[in-house]
Amino acid sequence: MAKRKARPTRQRPPTLKQIQELQAKVLEAQEALEQETVSVSAGGGAIKVVMSGHQKIKSIEIEPAVLEDVEMLQDLVIAAINEAIERSQQLAADKMSAFTGGLQGLI
Repeated sequence: MAKRKARPTRQRPPTLKQIQELQAKVLEAQEALEQETVSVSAGGGAIKVVMSGHQKIKSIEIEPAVLEDVEMLQDLVIAAINEAIERSQQLAADKMSAFTGGLQGLI
């Protein structure tokens, strides 16, 4: 007796309504990211950077003590901003990854 090969099950493509719902949720998440922030410190708290989920710097605080050493100040600002960008990008990726499951039928 010959064995039958199992046919792969096909997923139905998403409907236009499902795509529109997903799009609305993605836009909502993107708007929420603008309100969310990440805070980063460098140099033991000498530099503090607050950045939105859209990678926009909201504030930078600098302790007066680090103003005397310009090179150190520059290094600390760069380190804090780079770390804030990484954390902000991770925040955005985490938020948006919730929607990648909804894209299965589109890929």
